[in-house]
Amino acid sequence: MSPVYKVYLLLWITGLVMMVWCLIETVSTDESRIRNLPKLWWILLILFFPLAGSIAWLAAGRPAVSPPRTGAAPAFPEYDRPGRAVPDDPEKDEDFLKRVRERAEQQRLRYEQQTRQEREQGQSEPE
Repeated sequence: MSPVYKVYLLLWITGLVMMVWCLIETVSTDESRIRNLPKLWWILLILFFPLAGSIAWLAAGRPAVSPPRTGAAPAFPEYDRPGRAVPDDPEKDEDFLKRVRERAEQQRLRYEQQTRQEREQGQSEPE
């Protein structure tokens, strides 16, 4: 086998591996994180134009990697959601989330009390 064929074979295998890797990455990525085109279009682009589609996926389709957070952990885990907008006034936002949690706890306690009362009424009624 001549050296030219070895180079072509190496390039072909490299392209095939890159296409398969990009295809697997496209299929396994959540659609909401994919950029510029819908997931189906990226899959078709990679399948029909393996080299160009793979390069396009790597350059323009892959989810953007966000830099790691620095500093202390936030007081509320809601701040860790991707794509969350930063509040205008963090103190008001923190106060709002605190009130939401308190209201949820009150609703939970009310529900438990109501189910306890219904259970007691069901047991005291003769059958």
